[in-house]
Amino acid sequence: MTTDDSDLPADVVAEVERLTRLARRAVDENERAAYRAERTELLDEHGFDCRLREEGQSVTLVCHPAEWLDDEGTVRLDAVEDTDRAAEIPLAGPGDPDEWSDVADHNREIARRVRETHGEVHGDTADAFAAFMSNHYAKPVESATRAEIQTFEEDYFPRNAWPTEAQERALEESLELLFEEAGRETPTG
Repeated sequence: MTTDDSDLPADVVAEVERLTRLARRAVDENERAAYRAERTELLDEHGFDCRLREEGQSVTLVCHPAEWLDDEGTVRLDAVEDTDRAAEIPLAGPGDPDEWSDVADHNREIARRVRETHGEVHGDTADAFAAFMSNHYAKPVESATRAEIQTFEEDYFPRNAWPTEAQERALEESLELLFEEAGRETPTG
């Protein structure tokens, strides 16, 4: 089961992951419950359900069609025809950063260096990409895939970053500078 072949749209998978991470980090039970309720509502819109699978230090969010469950919430194996319809999202495991905040700090530091070296326009875009990778994937900016960059460029950046015209014109260059600062070439293909 992978997120690439899932029946769930990629943006829904990303949002479900974000809500799950927020619920896991929340200190207040009411806040945790609110994130879980929002996640459930989003999954219900697509006919999906989810569960956390914990194996040793690894934690994986598994999103699967709700039709796979019986009335007690147990998976009916006879209903599972194509496991590719499910999505598995690793949340924690050996080698993962100890905390989301470690990733966010790392990403903010790279964005800060872009700003210091290349100015406000590139710095503002680097800040937006750092926030996107931290909040939506809990991953260092340099580990972004081409698909994640495309989601940023086409969806997150225009809707959430409130870019200036200068930022819009310089988007590709800004991301190249960010990856350069992070010690990696911009992913292609």
